[in-house]
Amino acid sequence: MTYDSLIPVIRKLAIEAGAKIMEIYNADDFDVKVKSDDSPVTEADEAADALISAGLRAAFPDTLLVTEEQAASHTTKGDTFLIVDPLDGTKEFINRRGDFTVNIALVENGVPTRGVVYAPAKNRMFFTLADGSAVEETGAFDPEVIGETQPIRVSEPDNGALMIVASKSHRDQATEDYINKYSVKDSKSAGSSLKFCLVATGEADLYPRVGRTMEWDTAAGHAVLLGAGGKVVRFDDHSDLSYGKDGYANPFFIAYAPGVDLKEA
Repeated sequence: MTYDSLIPVIRKLAIEAGAKIMEIYNADDFDVKVKSDDSPVTEADEAADALISAGLRAAFPDTLLVTEEQAASHTTKGDTFLIVDPLDGTKEFINRRGDFTVNIALVENGVPTRGVVYAPAKNRMFFTLADGSAVEETGAFDPEVIGETQPIRVSEPDNGALMIVASKSHRDQATEDYINKYSVKDSKSAGSSLKFCLVATGEADLYPRVGRTMEWDTAAGHAVLLGAGGKVVRFDDHSDLSYGKDGYANPFFIAYAPGVDLKEA
Protein backbone atom coordinates (compact mmCIF):
# COMPACT_ATOMS: atom_id res chain seq x y z
CA MET A 1 0.00 0.00 0.00
CA THR A 2 1.10 3.53 -0.80
CA TYR A 3 -0.71 6.75 0.07
CA ASP A 4 -1.21 7.34 -3.66
CA SER A 5 -2.98 3.99 -3.99
CA LEU A 6 -4.92 4.35 -0.73
CA ILE A 7 -6.67 7.69 -1.20
CA PRO A 8 -8.67 6.92 -4.40
CA VAL A 9 -9.84 3.62 -2.90
CA ILE A 10 -11.07 4.97 0.43
CA ARG A 11 -12.71 7.96 -1.26
CA LYS A 12 -14.50 5.71 -3.77
CA LEU A 13 -15.68 3.30 -1.08
CA ALA A 14 -16.96 6.14 1.08
CA ILE A 15 -19.02 7.51 -1.82
CA GLU A 16 -20.39 4.09 -2.73
CA ALA A 17 -21.26 3.35 0.90
CA GLY A 18 -22.90 6.78 1.15
CA ALA A 19 -25.09 5.99 -1.85
CA LYS A 20 -26.19 2.70 -0.25
CA ILE A 21 -26.91 4.47 3.04
CA MET A 22 -29.02 7.13 1.30
CA GLU A 23 -31.06 4.47 -0.49
CA ILE A 24 -32.09 3.09 2.89
CA TYR A 25 -32.39 6.53 4.51
CA ASN A 26 -34.86 7.65 1.85
CA ALA A 27 -36.98 4.49 2.10
CA ASP A 28 -40.31 4.55 3.89
CA ASP A 29 -38.95 2.37 6.68
CA PHE A 30 -35.79 0.50 7.68
CA ASP A 31 -34.82 -2.10 10.26
CA VAL A 32 -33.22 -1.02 13.56
CA LYS A 33 -31.67 -3.54 15.94
CA VAL A 34 -29.94 -3.15 19.29
CA LYS A 35 -26.36 -4.41 19.76
CA SER A 36 -25.00 -6.03 22.90
CA ASP A 37 -23.78 -2.64 24.20
CA ASP A 38 -27.34 -1.25 23.80
CA SER A 39 -26.35 0.95 20.85
CA PRO A 40 -28.57 0.89 17.76
CA VAL A 41 -27.56 -0.62 14.42
CA THR A 42 -29.50 -0.36 11.17
CA GLU A 43 -29.47 -2.22 7.89
CA ALA A 44 -27.62 0.81 6.50
CA ASP A 45 -24.73 0.27 8.97
CA GLU A 46 -24.50 -3.36 7.95
CA ALA A 47 -24.77 -2.77 4.20
CA ALA A 48 -22.14 -0.02 4.27
CA ASP A 49 -19.84 -2.15 6.41
CA ALA A 50 -20.09 -5.08 3.99
CA LEU A 51 -19.36 -2.86 0.98
CA ILE A 52 -16.38 -1.07 2.55
CA SER A 53 -14.89 -4.20 4.10
CA ALA A 54 -15.03 -6.12 0.82
CA GLY A 55 -13.44 -3.21 -1.05
CA LEU A 56 -10.61 -2.71 1.44
CA ARG A 57 -9.84 -6.42 1.71
CA ALA A 58 -9.69 -6.71 -2.07
CA ALA A 59 -7.43 -3.67 -2.46
CA PHE A 60 -5.21 -4.14 0.60
CA PRO A 61 -5.37 -7.80 1.62
CA ASP A 62 -2.22 -7.59 3.75
CA THR A 63 -3.42 -4.68 5.92
CA LEU A 64 -5.26 -5.31 9.18
CA LEU A 65 -8.88 -4.12 9.04
CA VAL A 66 -10.86 -2.95 12.07
CA THR A 67 -14.54 -2.02 11.66
CA GLU A 68 -17.25 -1.13 14.14
CA GLU A 69 -19.67 -3.76 12.90
CA GLN A 70 -17.07 -6.53 13.22
CA ALA A 71 -15.65 -5.35 16.55
CA ALA A 72 -16.20 -8.71 18.28
CA SER A 73 -13.73 -10.38 15.90
CA HIS A 74 -10.83 -7.98 16.46
CA THR A 75 -8.30 -10.20 18.17
CA THR A 76 -5.28 -9.34 16.02
CA LYS A 77 -3.32 -6.18 16.78
CA GLY A 78 -0.91 -4.29 14.58
CA ASP A 79 0.95 -0.99 14.30
CA THR A 80 -0.65 -0.30 10.92
CA PHE A 81 -4.35 -0.83 10.30
CA LEU A 82 -7.37 0.47 8.44
CA ILE A 83 -10.25 1.46 10.71
CA VAL A 84 -13.84 1.99 9.59
CA ASP A 85 -17.08 3.34 10.98
CA PRO A 86 -19.45 2.68 8.08
CA LEU A 87 -22.18 4.90 9.55
CA ASP A 88 -21.18 7.21 12.38
CA GLY A 89 -24.19 8.95 13.87
CA THR A 90 -26.67 6.10 13.74
CA LYS A 91 -29.03 8.00 16.07
CA GLU A 92 -28.94 10.95 13.66
CA PHE A 93 -29.72 8.53 10.83
CA ILE A 94 -32.64 6.91 12.68
CA ASN A 95 -34.09 10.32 13.53
CA ARG A 96 -33.53 11.49 9.93
CA ARG A 97 -31.43 14.47 11.00
CA GLY A 98 -28.75 14.08 8.32
CA ASP A 99 -25.70 14.48 10.55
CA PHE A 100 -24.21 11.06 9.85
CA THR A 101 -20.96 10.15 8.13
CA VAL A 102 -18.97 7.37 6.48
CA ASN A 103 -15.48 7.13 7.99
CA ILE A 104 -12.39 5.30 6.75
CA ALA A 105 -8.88 5.92 8.11
CA LEU A 106 -5.36 4.54 8.10
CA VAL A 107 -3.58 4.37 11.45
CA GLU A 108 0.20 4.11 11.62
CA ASN A 109 2.07 3.78 14.91
CA GLY A 110 -0.84 5.13 16.92
CA VAL A 111 -1.57 8.10 14.62
CA PRO A 112 -4.43 8.37 12.09
CA THR A 113 -2.41 9.60 9.12
CA ARG A 114 -4.92 9.46 6.26
CA GLY A 115 -8.70 9.41 6.14
CA VAL A 116 -12.00 10.31 4.54
CA VAL A 117 -15.21 11.62 6.11
CA TYR A 118 -18.29 11.70 3.87
CA ALA A 119 -21.65 13.12 4.96
CA PRO A 120 -23.95 12.02 2.13
CA ALA A 121 -27.10 13.74 3.42
CA LYS A 122 -25.16 17.00 3.81
CA ASN A 123 -23.31 16.72 0.48
CA ARG A 124 -20.00 17.34 2.24
CA MET A 125 -16.83 15.29 1.90
CA PHE A 126 -13.45 15.81 3.52
CA PHE A 127 -10.31 13.76 3.00
CA THR A 128 -6.57 13.80 3.15
CA LEU A 129 -4.51 13.82 -0.01
CA ALA A 130 -1.55 11.49 -0.46
CA ASP A 131 0.74 14.15 1.04
CA GLY A 132 -1.39 14.26 4.21
CA SER A 133 -2.94 17.69 3.64
CA ALA A 134 -6.72 17.96 4.02
CA VAL A 135 -9.27 19.10 1.45
CA GLU A 136 -13.01 19.42 1.04
CA GLU A 137 -14.42 18.17 -2.26
CA THR A 138 -17.44 19.77 -3.90
CA GLY A 139 -19.42 18.64 -6.87
CA ALA A 140 -21.04 15.44 -8.03
CA PHE A 141 -18.91 13.03 -5.95
CA ASP A 142 -18.15 10.70 -8.85
CA PRO A 143 -16.66 7.55 -7.30
CA GLU A 144 -14.12 7.23 -10.10
CA VAL A 145 -12.97 10.84 -10.50
CA ILE A 146 -11.97 13.32 -7.82
CA GLY A 147 -13.86 16.56 -8.38
CA GLU A 148 -12.99 20.10 -7.43
CA THR A 149 -11.23 20.31 -4.08
CA GLN A 150 -10.45 23.17 -1.73
CA PRO A 151 -7.62 23.02 0.83
CA ILE A 152 -8.94 23.37 4.36
CA ARG A 153 -7.17 24.90 7.34
CA VAL A 154 -7.99 25.42 11.00
CA SER A 155 -8.87 28.89 12.28
CA GLU A 156 -6.65 31.42 13.97
CA PRO A 157 -8.90 31.59 17.01
CA ASP A 158 -9.75 34.61 19.11
CA ASN A 159 -9.59 33.31 22.68
CA GLY A 160 -11.97 36.06 23.72
CA ALA A 161 -14.64 34.90 21.28
CA LEU A 162 -14.38 31.20 20.51
CA MET A 163 -16.62 29.14 18.27
CA ILE A 164 -17.49 25.83 19.94
CA VAL A 165 -18.99 22.69 18.41
CA ALA A 166 -20.33 19.87 20.56
CA SER A 167 -22.29 16.66 20.18
CA LYS A 168 -25.92 16.87 19.15
CA SER A 169 -26.90 13.62 20.86
CA HIS A 170 -24.49 13.61 23.84
CA ARG A 171 -24.31 17.20 25.05
CA ASP A 172 -24.50 16.90 28.84
CA GLN A 173 -23.75 18.97 31.94
CA ALA A 174 -20.11 17.89 32.06
CA THR A 175 -19.67 19.18 28.52
CA GLU A 176 -21.39 22.45 29.38
CA ASP A 177 -19.23 22.88 32.49
CA TYR A 178 -16.08 22.52 30.42
CA ILE A 179 -17.30 24.86 27.66
CA ASN A 180 -18.09 27.46 30.33
CA LYS A 181 -14.35 27.70 31.13
CA TYR A 182 -13.92 29.57 27.81
CA SER A 183 -15.02 32.92 26.43
CA VAL A 184 -17.52 31.73 23.83
CA LYS A 185 -18.80 33.78 20.91
CA ASP A 186 -21.16 31.07 19.75
CA SER A 187 -21.67 27.32 19.92
CA LYS A 188 -23.28 24.86 17.59
CA SER A 189 -24.31 21.23 17.73
CA ALA A 190 -23.39 18.63 15.15
CA GLY A 191 -23.59 14.88 14.97
CA SER A 192 -20.93 12.28 14.24
CA SER A 193 -17.41 13.02 13.02
CA LEU A 194 -18.61 16.20 11.30
CA LYS A 195 -17.48 18.01 14.44
CA PHE A 196 -13.82 17.30 13.64
CA CYS A 197 -14.38 18.57 10.12
CA LEU A 198 -15.96 21.81 11.31
CA VAL A 199 -12.81 22.47 13.34
CA ALA A 200 -10.69 21.47 10.33
CA THR A 201 -12.40 24.02 8.07
CA GLY A 202 -12.27 26.81 10.65
CA GLU A 203 -16.04 26.81 11.15
CA ALA A 204 -15.36 26.01 14.82
CA ASP A 205 -12.31 26.43 17.05
CA LEU A 206 -12.89 23.78 19.70
CA TYR A 207 -14.68 20.43 20.08
CA PRO A 208 -14.57 18.88 23.57
CA ARG A 209 -15.86 15.34 24.00
CA VAL A 210 -16.67 14.36 27.57
CA GLY A 211 -18.23 10.99 26.82
CA ARG A 212 -17.66 7.53 25.43
CA THR A 213 -16.29 7.10 21.91
CA MET A 214 -14.47 4.35 20.07
CA GLU A 215 -11.47 4.68 17.78
CA TRP A 216 -13.55 4.03 14.66
CA ASP A 217 -15.75 6.99 15.63
CA THR A 218 -12.83 9.40 15.62
CA ALA A 219 -9.94 8.18 13.45
CA ALA A 220 -11.03 9.56 10.07
CA GLY A 221 -12.08 12.94 11.46
CA HIS A 222 -8.87 13.06 13.48
CA ALA A 223 -6.83 12.41 10.31
CA VAL A 224 -8.64 15.19 8.45
CA LEU A 225 -8.13 17.60 11.35
CA LEU A 226 -4.41 16.77 11.56
CA GLY A 227 -4.15 17.39 7.82
CA ALA A 228 -5.72 20.82 8.34
CA GLY A 229 -3.25 21.77 11.08
CA GLY A 230 -5.41 20.84 14.08
CA LYS A 231 -4.81 18.70 17.15
CA VAL A 232 -6.65 16.10 19.22
CA VAL A 233 -5.53 15.51 22.80
CA ARG A 234 -6.70 13.58 25.81
CA PHE A 235 -9.02 15.51 28.11
CA ASP A 236 -7.13 14.53 31.28
CA ASP A 237 -3.50 15.39 30.52
CA HIS A 238 -3.55 17.04 27.05
CA SER A 239 -1.26 14.36 25.58
CA ASP A 240 -1.92 13.31 21.97
CA LEU A 241 -4.87 10.95 21.50
CA SER A 242 -3.41 7.66 20.26
CA TYR A 243 -4.87 4.63 18.47
CA GLY A 244 -4.54 0.86 18.73
CA LYS A 245 -5.56 0.86 22.40
CA ASP A 246 -6.96 -2.23 24.10
CA GLY A 247 -10.58 -2.61 23.09
CA TYR A 248 -10.26 0.39 20.73
CA ALA A 249 -11.96 2.62 23.36
CA ASN A 250 -11.08 6.31 23.62
CA PRO A 251 -10.70 8.44 26.72
CA PHE A 252 -12.42 11.83 26.78
CA PHE A 253 -10.67 14.21 24.36
CA ILE A 254 -10.45 17.74 22.98
CA ALA A 255 -10.13 18.57 19.26
CA TYR A 256 -9.02 22.11 18.55
CA ALA A 257 -7.19 24.69 16.48
CA PRO A 258 -3.72 25.08 18.03
CA GLY A 259 -4.26 28.77 18.79
CA VAL A 260 -6.88 27.90 21.43
CA ASP A 261 -5.69 28.43 25.01
CA LEU A 262 -6.71 25.02 26.38
CA LYS A 263 -8.20 24.89 29.85
CA GLU A 264 -7.58 22.11 32.37
CA ALA A 265 -10.24 19.48 32.81
